[in-house]
Amino acid sequence: MAILNRVKELRAAMGINQQELGSLVNVSRQTISLIERGDYNPSITLALKISHVFQKNVEEVFVLTEDEYEQ
Repeated sequence: MAILNRVKELRAAMGINQQELGSLVNVSRQTISLIERGDYNPSITLALKISHVFQKNVEEVFVLTEDEYEQ
């Protein structure tokens, strides 16, 4: 299973940059960049904080998908 996200899309819609989002959720710009690229899956706490900033349910920001290679 893979976790996809809409962080970049929602961040852009809010008109904030990675540094600003990182400050709002107490992580670095680099962490936000890694999340947006799908190279890092946030903790449950961080996913909830990010979702709260966007005023969305966590499922609207982060989506669990079926990986075709997993059984």
